[in-house]
Amino acid sequence: MARTAKKAAAPARRKVAGKAAGAAKAAYRKHVTFGGRMVMIGFGSIGQGVLPLILRHIEMKSSQITVISPEDRGGGAELARFGVAFVRKRLTHDNFRQVLDKRIGKGDFLVNLSVEVSSTALIELCQEKGAFYIDTCIEPWPGGYSDPDLPVSLRSNYALRERALALRGKFNGGPTAVIAHGANPGLVSHFVKRALLNIARDTGHTVAKPTTRQAWAELARDLGIKVIHIAERDTQVSARPKEVGEFVNTWSIEGFVSEGGQPAEMGWGTHEKTTPPDGARHEFGCDAAIYLNRPGLLTRVRTWTPKEGPFHGFIITHNEAISIADFLTVRHGEAVAYRPTVHYAYHPCDQAIMSMHELAGKNLVQQKRERLIVDEITSGIDELGVLLMGHQKGAYWYGSQLSIGEARRLAPYNNATSLQVCAPVLSGIVWALENPQAGVVEADEIDFERNLEICMPYLGPVVGRYSDWTPLQGRGLMFPEDLDRDDPWQFGNFRVS
Repeated sequence: MARTAKKAAAPARRKVAGKAAGAAKAAYRKHVTFGGRMVMIGFGSIGQGVLPLILRHIEMKSSQITVISPEDRGGGAELARFGVAFVRKRLTHDNFRQVLDKRIGKGDFLVNLSVEVSSTALIELCQEKGAFYIDTCIEPWPGGYSDPDLPVSLRSNYALRERALALRGKFNGGPTAVIAHGANPGLVSHFVKRALLNIARDTGHTVAKPTTRQAWAELARDLGIKVIHIAERDTQVSARPKEVGEFVNTWSIEGFVSEGGQPAEMGWGTHEKTTPPDGARHEFGCDAAIYLNRPGLLTRVRTWTPKEGPFHGFIITHNEAISIADFLTVRHGEAVAYRPTVHYAYHPCDQAIMSMHELAGKNLVQQKRERLIVDEITSGIDELGVLLMGHQKGAYWYGSQLSIGEARRLAPYNNATSLQVCAPVLSGIVWALENPQAGVVEADEIDFERNLEICMPYLGPVVGRYSDWTPLQGRGLMFPEDLDRDDPWQFGNFRVS
């Protein structure tokens, strides 16, 4: 069944690819020239979506690129079209050095878009070799998300981030390795900085653009930011219904299920009065976050986006929940004086919601069949942005409202969700090449304006909207609820389950 779907999709992909290529061919800007080799690990929805953008905006030849993946995920025709070499191989703890040893060296670039291939292992190899590196999330080897013998804290994104950042001590400086730089994590960190400056302007805070981590944190504190949601509502839909026993989604199903099975995590703000009963702190690291002793796929919160209005989103764990909270921490010596609560609040496409419900009912045992929807999507948008709350004007959402129609016009082999990831992968590669000796860096630490400049042409309408919404609206009318009406921005008021 899956093979039939892939074959049927091929003519539609070629048609869309042709239209997108013809529409704007003359307008493509080459941001940088790259003369080395590029190795792409993984060729799922993001690999297939970003390949044309790399060749469109980086001065290089397709013969410089090699894709290494256990399967081409239906992208064989694309690889043939662009003339990109393909190595059918699964990277493991035992073979990754042997497979990559002759393929990357000084000045080359490793683009890691895989699942279950250790990011820290690949970063170490690139640092040793003098090669550039980028990924969209920090991945462990198989079992790192799901080994029941590991404590919950060590199955978290917090732990993965701490291990990746610890490489800075081993490799001081060195070739640029941009970690966790897709849509979220990645792009949303740049959205937060733009949103902070917009709120400052609109509330009469005359402030120069911050140039240090401390200055950004102090700006967030002075504006009164208490909570930041990465608030996303995906309304893309396929005319083909979800079937029993299959998981349907608009992006990597393996990635989504893996993340959903990890503990719900959030950067923990200094304004919070109590820790949730099922919450816990980590006993190591920066101490900017907590985790819940339950999977994110089963944990919902109230949130808001401009087009959808209020809705329930899932606290799927993501690196940005920790990195943004850590970046915006004000410290007085060892004491933490200010930090916002930060977490993802995600409503995937409705067919993914049904898939999640089925998965939860099977005690998180994944369905045997998967269906990634790209060409079969008939309508919808991915409304992805950051919701900053607690300031003088209440709540402010800033982000992308990219429709499937516009995504198809802008770039081949993409839906709205994947293009919002692919654009910052491209911008992260360009930034790394322009800043070749930055060492291991996160999105929060790199130039947000340069990255947004590269991403904006692929994000559709990018808007900022104020709202008087709070998680208390309409609450306690029909049934009694335990609410903190003195401070609407307490985590307990947002939490649904």
